[in-house]
Amino acid sequence: MRILATALTLLVALLHVGFMILEMVFWDHPIGHRIFAMSPEQASGSAQLALNQGLYNGFLAAGLLWAIICKKVDVQLFFLICVIVAGVVGAISVKPTIFIIQSVPAILAMLTLIISRR
Repeated sequence: MRILATALTLLVALLHVGFMILEMVFWDHPIGHRIFAMSPEQASGSAQLALNQGLYNGFLAAGLLWAIICKKVDVQLFFLICVIVAGVVGAISVKPTIFIIQSVPAILAMLTLIISRR
């Protein structure tokens, strides 16, 4: 069960590396326009915000990877909770599917991690 918890946490971290790359590199690019359903004008006008948001997603990924490498369950739980909250806020403020994409994998990782500690 511990291996599954680590694998799910790694998946969440890799998702956030992907989000970081999309937001920091491909936001104002045809790929980003398609993924985020934005016009080039919308993307250009919000590129600085996306750069900042991408950096925060990178911090979430780094925290999760650090927790896995150092085997710090409390740190792993903290960053998973941060991801869950970010997904809830994104679902409320942007679109509901963000909860499914961001929060659900983190919830599964967190529950698996908690169960594996018993």
